[in-house]
Amino acid sequence: MKPTNQPPIENWTTLQSSILYGLSRWGERYFSINEHGHITVQPRGPKGESLDLMELAHELEGRNLKLPLLIRFDDILEDRLNQLHQAFEEAIVKYKYTGSYQGVFPIKCNQQRHVVEELVSCGRQWHFGLEAGSKAELLIALSLIDDPQAFLICNGYKDQRYIETAILARQLGRQPVVVIEQVDEVERIIEASSSLGARPLLGVRAKLSSQNNGHWGNSIGETAKFGLSIPDILITVERLRTANLLSELRLLHFHVGSQVNDISILKNALQEASQIYVELTRLGVPMRSLDVGGGLGVDYDGSRTTTPASTNYSLQNYANDVVATVKECCESNNIDMPNLISESGRAIASHFSVLLFNVLGTSAVSSEIPAAKDNECLSVRNLRETLISIKKIPKESASDISKLQEAWNDAIKFKDDALSAFRLGYLGLPERATAEQLTWACAKALIERLPKNNLIPEELNALRSTLAATYYANLSVFRSAPDTWAIEQLFPIMPIHRLKENPSQLGHFADLTCDSDGKLANFINNGQIKPLLELHKFIPNEQYIIGIFLSGAYQEVMGNLHNLFGSTNAVHIRLTKSGSYHLDHVVRANTKSDVLEAMEHDPEQLLERLRIASELAIRQGNLQINTAQRLMDHIETSLRQSTYLHE
Repeated sequence: MKPTNQPPIENWTTLQSSILYGLSRWGERYFSINEHGHITVQPRGPKGESLDLMELAHELEGRNLKLPLLIRFDDILEDRLNQLHQAFEEAIVKYKYTGSYQGVFPIKCNQQRHVVEELVSCGRQWHFGLEAGSKAELLIALSLIDDPQAFLICNGYKDQRYIETAILARQLGRQPVVVIEQVDEVERIIEASSSLGARPLLGVRAKLSSQNNGHWGNSIGETAKFGLSIPDILITVERLRTANLLSELRLLHFHVGSQVNDISILKNALQEASQIYVELTRLGVPMRSLDVGGGLGVDYDGSRTTTPASTNYSLQNYANDVVATVKECCESNNIDMPNLISESGRAIASHFSVLLFNVLGTSAVSSEIPAAKDNECLSVRNLRETLISIKKIPKESASDISKLQEAWNDAIKFKDDALSAFRLGYLGLPERATAEQLTWACAKALIERLPKNNLIPEELNALRSTLAATYYANLSVFRSAPDTWAIEQLFPIMPIHRLKENPSQLGHFADLTCDSDGKLANFINNGQIKPLLELHKFIPNEQYIIGIFLSGAYQEVMGNLHNLFGSTNAVHIRLTKSGSYHLDHVVRANTKSDVLEAMEHDPEQLLERLRIASELAIRQGNLQINTAQRLMDHIETSLRQSTYLHE
């Protein structure tokens, strides 16, 4: 994988690339462009050592870690934890808050063993804990947390065994907080406590009336999936009081949503939750902690707006508002300030991984102008005349928009005439091809003459998409970036090299799956969404590598095996004191055998069936022995290889 040696075009600069792709905004702390036109990563922040991402990919491929490749920078995880705790420490000092802050990581955000282990290890200095939303996640948390001061927040649906496990774990010296999220959990908790002769550490999740917007708007409000209404909270308090367990209810929890883009939404929720906390304290509940849940957003496009792909606040703004709002409510009611807990998974994990994939090839409609031939049909001659008339219109002339629109209407009419003639058998395949090429040549000439303003008719604006190239990506969207398909999540996507060259092509990406939804066709645009990305001309026999950034949260665990494309190769990178790096851990990609077995196919049985079929073909004289052996060798080798394409 050698960097292209193509010279810069039109004196394009790395600064222009940084602005074009928004890197100077969303990648401010960790990503930049070096003098070679390659993206660099600074895992410890802007003052730390940097790695050339293109060179790193080259070296990893030398270790037989082929693309697509997921690179996890463990130093970024540690830096994210440090940034989070530093922000809350500064806010606590600034507002003279008398409580403390402790974070927990929601395991659902990224359940990979080495990720969770890294967070627990790095977070030990802050007594950083974990949040579990299922019995399996609870087992992960119990096995990793050995700090008696770290919280283990137990959320999600809970059966008797889940509750009993959490209660018994308290006797191991842990702090498992069983958060009551459904009314029927109360009786199960009381019963488990009685039968075990052990007291649980309890919390309660409140359904707030405050409203969120966007995809996660239903995480809050009266119709939220989890949480107790105010009447249910009061019933729960009295039931626990009767069962002599009220003294163990120590925590109030609420959740606004996975990605809060507007800080005012959080402020409203904080005010309401703080008041609930105060009222519970007045009812005699010995509250100590307020869990503000997740929702700390990621500014995916760097626009600092309230769009779904951004946030209108910084990490420090978030910490300040949490601390200040809770303090104000408690202070005005003469209530001790609670210890604050947050479940900021997305904000911790998003930045630390980069998915790299290579482009396999491109395709686009042909806009070449075919040479004129004698006796061309009328529709083809009309298209040639239309193209000539378009080229006579001055470029970027706003006053000639109506002429451009009229010319395009003519081109479409003449193309339809040619297609009708073809259907009736009056036009041959070569002339139909000529008509199509001339139509797209008209479209290309029109685009070159469109003015750069917002007054262009939608039909003409859409021509850019029609003429755009499709770049074929060596990945599965459904496996590696499922949220782009499922909820139209936007991630920063850009080339990791050739950033000193003018990206003169417009295109989108199609993945390897046989699915029309397997594509990347929505890209960040400073608060907007654009359907096409500025890309470089694809050069055959040279690698063109694209990175998907800020995708470390949720994507891996939510990916599926559509078309039996499995997980990619993954590596954990750590910087050394000398500024180099070492591989902490390597996770090999799923092989074809792996994904076949996941669907209950037996690779050995598959091989045996093919061997029998080849023997039959040999006996019938349809297959030579050496050819049969070559076929079997190919199949056996393929079963051991990853599900992606290799050079």
